[in-house]
Amino acid sequence: MIKEGKKLIWQDYQKEIAGDHFFYVRSCIRQTFFPGSEWAFIKILKEFLHKDLYENPAHTTCTGIGYHTDVVPFDTTMTVAARQFALMTEAGYENLIPSCITSFGLYTEILETWREFPEVEARVREFLWKATRREFKKPKNLAHASDVIFKFRNQIAAQAKYRLVNKLTGEPLRVVEHIGCHYAKMFPSKGVGGAEYPYVLTGMVESWGGQVIDYPERRHCCGFGFRQYLVQANRGFSIACSKKKFDSMEPYKPDMIITNCPGCPMFLDRWQYVIGEMEGKTYGPDGHGIPVFTYEEVAGLLLGLDPWRLGLQVHQVSCESVLDKIGIEYDPDEKYKSLDGKDLGRPEVPSVLKV
Repeated sequence: MIKEGKKLIWQDYQKEIAGDHFFYVRSCIRQTFFPGSEWAFIKILKEFLHKDLYENPAHTTCTGIGYHTDVVPFDTTMTVAARQFALMTEAGYENLIPSCITSFGLYTEILETWREFPEVEARVREFLWKATRREFKKPKNLAHASDVIFKFRNQIAAQAKYRLVNKLTGEPLRVVEHIGCHYAKMFPSKGVGGAEYPYVLTGMVESWGGQVIDYPERRHCCGFGFRQYLVQANRGFSIACSKKKFDSMEPYKPDMIITNCPGCPMFLDRWQYVIGEMEGKTYGPDGHGIPVFTYEEVAGLLLGLDPWRLGLQVHQVSCESVLDKIGIEYDPDEKYKSLDGKDLGRPEVPSVLKV
């Protein structure tokens, strides 16, 4: 195919991402799993990119986990989302950025439902009014937080102190990118690159100097899938999905994994410990694992933010191998100290996975 034809086709896989004045909605679980990621996102947007970002402490969970596990009815979920939209409207914002992939997918599903069935939107507006006496405007632009970092990836690269490059060899780090299922598999037109060629994380890695690894199970689910994990009897399926991915990527010797979903890094990180305990199997060199990062952590590290302020000490797979390859400075003695310098104690060492 001629180059111009490729460019024309690729236009169909792009999405509009607002450039400023963001209403940010946090995740209900990310601060537990990876506590520095949302802090880093806000810091990067405000202090490095000088963007206007507002968050309202009165916003709540989107109910996505309850909705996808058939605990919360869709009408309730839509009314909760309508309240979030009302908070955004009252604050004078139009560009909604959810931190969570599930929230992003859920808000997209709600807006698409209302577009197809206006009578449902009218019903939800009535629910919200009766419950809170609030009204709202729908978001003018809905983008996931990773879309925003993707949009400004080159500006971040221009300010970065480090690159995804091995300081000793000069070679790019080999990176596995993993896209959350709710980013573009539900509504392909809402993700950069769609469901077929998701480019949101690949674009970051390439701009920041790394090399993306293409491997057979690249688009396979991490295994979270709410009912796969929350129903205890199904957890074997969850870990089997992650193991299938690890087995597939292992021959390509990745230096790290980067993700854009709350659940994916949690499971790709923790399941490496579990697989080690169950089968004595590890996927990194010399008994170590493959470090797993959120995209905010990677951006923050490259911009020179402290690894422990980013929360890397709560990862199951230790991240020091990547820090050492890049040449990022850190103090090992500060790893398990709180922000006010108190000793947090040491986690129990796994019996197989080296940390």
